Amino acid sequence: MRTVDLKENERIDDLQRNGYRIIQDPNRFCFGMDAVLLTGFAAAKEQDRLLDLGTGTGIIPLLMEAKYHCSHLTGLEIQEESADMARRSVALNDLSGKIDIVTGDIREADRLFEAASFDCITCNPPYMIGQHGLTNPEDAKAIARHEILCTFEDVVRVTAKLVKTGGHFFLVHRPFRLAEIMTTLSQYKLEPKRMQLVYPYVDKEPNMVLLEAVRGGRPRMTVEKPLIIFEKPGVYMPELREKYGY
Repeated sequence: MRTVDLKENERIDDLQRNGYRIIQDPNRFCFGMDAVLLTGFAAAKEQDRLLDLGTGTGIIPLLMEAKYHCSHLTGLEIQEESADMARRSVALNDLSGKIDIVTGDIREADRLFEAASFDCITCNPPYMIGQHGLTNPEDAKAIARHEILCTFEDVVRVTAKLVKTGGHFFLVHRPFRLAEIMTTLSQYKLEPKRMQLVYPYVDKEPNMVLLEAVRGGRPRMTVEKPLIIFEKPGVYMPELREKYGY
């Protein structure tokens, strides 16, 4: 099994998919349930070229490759430390010929890649607006959670340029911004086609929304049945265990 050098505070976690592993640093940012749910909600074909915007440590390209075996996957990440961890995770899994990690700004993604060059684009964007309540806006966790370095409209704008006509955009976000999300997608001709609300428990409000949009798609959206995460504290619902293997 391939080995890589770890830096201070880093660890290797088993992804429980194809034997894949990922390097993480709890002091920076570890992937969460939202990334896992997004890859389960998304769909791709083996011939597809996929781009993940704001890839962090590369969790989504790794899980998408494990599930769909796309022909090529690219992760774009602005924070060099996270991009470096993603590259080492790709190498750890012998996927350097299939997954590229590019250091760059989402807002300039349309200068880094050719127009309409991807079949699918995924994104787990920062959920929180602006810098309200932040003590350190340069902190890696703050950048991952707050719209410090890009806005949701930035994400949608470059997606509309980089995904092919008829191509798919998959994202996970927060329900409290759903009206803005739908309006922005429609503004950039990314037609919402499929939506699923995610609830932590059956008696709680939804805390995530999964969305699929198609560039140039016709107006018609399917709302899938709600996804409930926990049966009780620490115990996943049977559907989640069956679909995601947890």
